[in-house]
Amino acid sequence: MRAILMAGVSLAVFGLAASSAIAQSAPPVFNRAATFDVVANLPQGADPAKSTSAEIITVTEDGNTLIYSDSPGQRIGFIDITDPKAPKPAGIVALDGEPTTTVVIGGKAYVGVNTSESKAKPSGHLAVVDLATRKVEDKIDLGGQPDSITKSPDGSYLAVAIENERDEEVNDGAIPQMPAGNLTYFEVKNGRVVDESKKVVDLTGLAAVAPEDPEPEYLDINSKNEVILTLQENNHIVLIDLPTGKVTNHFSAGTVDLDKIDTKKDGVIDLSGSMKAVPREPDTVQWIDDDRFVIANEGDWKGGTRGFSVFDKTGKLLFESGTAPEHMAVRLGHYPDKRNKKGIEMEGAEVATFGDHRLIFVASERGSIVFVYRDKGAGEAPEFLQVLPGGIGPEGLLAIPSRNLFVTAAETDLREDGGIGSVVTVYEGGQEKPAYPTIVSENGPDGLPIWWSALSGFAADATTPNKLYAVTDSAYSQARILTVDASSLPAKITAATLLTRDGKPAKGLDLEGIAVRPEGGFWVASEGNPEKKENPTQNLLLRVNADGSIAEEIALPEALAAQATRYGFEGVTVTGSGADETVWIAVQREWKDDPKGFVKLLAYKPAAKSWGYVRYPLDKAAKGWVGLSELTAYKDGLIVIERDNQIGDAAKLKKLTFVSLKDVTPAALGSEQAPPVLTKTEMKDLLPLLRAPHGYVLDKVESFAIDTAGNAFIVTDNDGVDGSSGETQFIPLGTFN
Repeated sequence: MRAILMAGVSLAVFGLAASSAIAQSAPPVFNRAATFDVVANLPQGADPAKSTSAEIITVTEDGNTLIYSDSPGQRIGFIDITDPKAPKPAGIVALDGEPTTTVVIGGKAYVGVNTSESKAKPSGHLAVVDLATRKVEDKIDLGGQPDSITKSPDGSYLAVAIENERDEEVNDGAIPQMPAGNLTYFEVKNGRVVDESKKVVDLTGLAAVAPEDPEPEYLDINSKNEVILTLQENNHIVLIDLPTGKVTNHFSAGTVDLDKIDTKKDGVIDLSGSMKAVPREPDTVQWIDDDRFVIANEGDWKGGTRGFSVFDKTGKLLFESGTAPEHMAVRLGHYPDKRNKKGIEMEGAEVATFGDHRLIFVASERGSIVFVYRDKGAGEAPEFLQVLPGGIGPEGLLAIPSRNLFVTAAETDLREDGGIGSVVTVYEGGQEKPAYPTIVSENGPDGLPIWWSALSGFAADATTPNKLYAVTDSAYSQARILTVDASSLPAKITAATLLTRDGKPAKGLDLEGIAVRPEGGFWVASEGNPEKKENPTQNLLLRVNADGSIAEEIALPEALAAQATRYGFEGVTVTGSGADETVWIAVQREWKDDPKGFVKLLAYKPAAKSWGYVRYPLDKAAKGWVGLSELTAYKDGLIVIERDNQIGDAAKLKKLTFVSLKDVTPAALGSEQAPPVLTKTEMKDLLPLLRAPHGYVLDKVESFAIDTAGNAFIVTDNDGVDGSSGETQFIPLGTFN
């Protein structure tokens, strides 16, 4: 057996190959039980528009109350999870500074609080919070800026990583930037930290990188009261014996050679790049047992190692994940292309034993997912089990084996941009199948995962049940058509076809809808934005051959194009054939010549090259706006996705409607004929389906298709993992007769 084990992930996990027999004692499968929005726990009088965060999370000793750090609000928050499926706000405690990490010992919470005047003048204290009264009853000076805090398994020590972090605005964030950090720790007696027992361990002179300026990032304590400590920017790992306060070992975290990764910020996920000798720069560290530990390799400064590693305390590398997690993120549509120099940025980690199984949880901050592995013991590679959707930017990971629960805290708050705020997610272990992912990709001809994300339009194959086609939008610079096998869950992306002009990749397109042409090939709708100050684009209907070559680009007549706004073409579908073939295109919102509350459905006759239109009446928005996302031909009419642009609890309208085209004649452009106003009938409220995964309601349900057997499907658009959690929900709706 090789001394260093490398990661590999079986596609059987996602049903992409035959699976092996289930072991008699199977590890738990975690599924999301509930999502708690931190905004729901604001104190009275707090401004709900201000940013919130749930960064690092812990739990009271009875396992019923979560405690998270809300740094922007300078408070810790409490969540009652007595019923894990229905978390309840349980109040806050205000602090005199920014909380980092909380540790619970008996009836007290010990909170690291950053009170630094600046990065050059760090300070902080340990706030002692009585859990019964919810009051700060003591403050213990730490002499610097605290980051991670932990307690020993036997409850005899509490240790603090004093980071004194660098200023990323100074000298491009390079170190050294004094003062240096250290390890500060206390004895715990009778369930209480002993203030006067404070000891400081000097960490200078150890690392090869900026030895005079150690920046401790994270720490953990094993049952022998040994601290394992990461110095992230120094790319170093330190072992400290707490009873003596001595550094017993230290070593470099080393480097990784990365092949088959994306290294260019060009709007394409191209896994042909490589990086050599990349420092791991570990963030979180967790003991697996008394001799082995796992590190999450964030690579925040010079790194980009994109994975995790297992070492023993002698400094021997036992396992390296390499690019396996990154390729999994690509396969799941969670790869953050705009962060590709640093990849998915593994940051959080947790190790816990559930029943007979020791599990390793590792979180990708930028991919917003959590990887779950089973530790198989020394000399064996961890076994990949599943991936969990982690909210946006999961950083805090918490296992609660006594209650068969796992929790993530996601710090990112995007409400200012119309997104979701920071959330805490609760997962429950069981023996059901993983509910996520709902759609994944197979390998392409190069043996690597077919890259995808930002699914924005669906259509069904004309002859084969469960065969669908999808398009991706302008989140990427390449316009592509994906082939999807929807015969089982998760659905599988089996092929990708690049759209080309004159043999070259087609540029400047924002694909939002696709329809299969009766004669073969596709109709594709590209949304334009004539309101862009630089390089405005036009709405285009594209006739595309089966091989992806664009056969014809059809622009709107000038008079109609002049009425367009930034909300243009969305869904596209086809009715009739031959001389009667009509291509219908949904316009998302009102254009300049539309009465308020009415949008156009455009009708293009390819044989006559003529345009007409009808009007569709929109429901009134409770908040934000309401528009159209998709069109699908059905019986003698069209099925329409009508939705608001709201997310989470603010979402009030996501539905399918039906409009009959019987005896409807579109008004010709330029004629004085009044356009017909369609009568709509609600077919299906989609909100219950979007709430069912126990996350938050995703904004963009953008695609709908019915295959030749009558099977119907919807899918959400994740915006290309930019300003979103990356989560995509592909949901079968059953048979439409």
